Amino acid sequence: MEEPEAFVSRIESLATRSVALVGGGSIVWRSWGAGPPLILLHGASGSWTHWIRNVLPLAARFRVLVPDMPGFGDSDTPPEPHTADGLAELVAAALDVMFPPPTALDLAGFSFGGIIGGLVAARLGRRIRTLVAVGVGGLGLGPPPPRALLRVESAMASEEIRRVHRENLRILMLGDPASADDLAVSLQIENLRRARFKSGTIPQSDVLRQALSAIPAHIAAIWGERDAFTGGRLDECRRVLASIQGDLDLRVIEGAGHWVTYEAADQVNAALFELLDDRAH
Repeated sequence: MEEPEAFVSRIESLATRSVALVGGGSIVWRSWGAGPPLILLHGASGSWTHWIRNVLPLAARFRVLVPDMPGFGDSDTPPEPHTADGLAELVAAALDVMFPPPTALDLAGFSFGGIIGGLVAARLGRRIRTLVAVGVGGLGLGPPPPRALLRVESAMASEEIRRVHRENLRILMLGDPASADDLAVSLQIENLRRARFKSGTIPQSDVLRQALSAIPAHIAAIWGERDAFTGGRLDECRRVLASIQGDLDLRVIEGAGHWVTYEAADQVNAALFELLDDRAH
């Protein structure tokens, strides 16, 4: 099996890297493939690697573009206070630079990235053709059921630190304990180390719910059946989204947890192809 560092380097080496200068800072983007543009937004405490198992398969039909959003990964940190609206304004401005109007775009956002994606879709109006919310928060459902996470202590050796992160991934992010493999652990450690944007209570807020009526795009959704952040409230999530779009297409991936783009990448990729191809034709 390919070592995590080598795998990440190989996927990144196939990307075209670009920088958009907006709001006094830089947003770093990576892109793969050619065709209609598909924007993928990562989750909180993440980076482009939240989509690392998706970018190459999706690039078979799309030009796939994934930013490190401001305050994450290689991108500059935005000024405080850190708000969902402020972050969405920067991402929308970067998209205007990279794809001047009236270029149409498809957009998928994972978790916190789905919240930001919704706010971006409200800003860009009919330029966003389809918005796919993956394990999204911001629907005003309040905090998820509490789950006790392990803590990293300063005296821990590296292998003990990796054990803690592996267990926390199993508790919070993944449905199948076996999915917390060495690559998932390495990505989680690196993403947490580089995350500077303070997402705070944004995922538990209703900021996306408030924006839904201003989104003209077709909306679809994907959730993992065992999403710890949803806490068994998928029916309520469906109700909130369907209140805006009665024909909501919501896909539930059996056995998968919150980080469904990683854990069930093949199923997520297939769902995205279906959802986006349906809208195209």
